[in-house]
Amino acid sequence: MKNKEKVLDDLARLAGGGASIVSGLARNIREDIQSRANDFASNLDLVLREDFERLEAVLLETRRRVDGQEARIIALEKSLSPAKTKTAKPKK
Repeated sequence: MKNKEKVLDDLARLAGGGASIVSGLARNIREDIQSRANDFASNLDLVLREDFERLEAVLLETRRRVDGQEARIIALEKSLSPAKTKTAKPKK
């Protein structure tokens, strides 16, 4: 009976050790994959999502301002056009 218990204890110890080895391997594999993915991404010159969204917001604000300035220029040109025709001398 003692031999059976000892064998079962040894098997349980082996199973526990095997589980910790598998867990350690899984962690090492995960870290290796993450490291390789980071290296690959850095070689592609990718940007972080936060940086992209920040630049996108700046671009949208710049586009809004440019559109506003274009509208002001068109309005100013229209307001100046009649003044130019009034002061222009007629050709003979």
